[in-house]
Amino acid sequence: MPEETVHIGISKARALVLYEFLSRFMEDKGLIIQDQAEERVLWDLQSDLERVLKEPLLPNYRALLEAAREKLRDKT
Repeated sequence: MPEETVHIGISKARALVLYEFLSRFMEDKGLIIQDQAEERVLWDLQSDLERVLKEPLLPNYRALLEAAREKLRDKT
């Protein structure tokens, strides 16, 4: 029996910020993981984003990321 899937949509800005966060997590292991399955889900999500985002490969990625972060920050 195939695994049931759930599809969600997120904005490009959220996807970029999430991709960067997950990429850093992969390098730093900065989160507290309570179960290896949680780590696996984060790895897989980062991999999924890597397949669909072209921005991380662009020369202006840092500027695109900063614009996405700015768009998503709470206004104070």
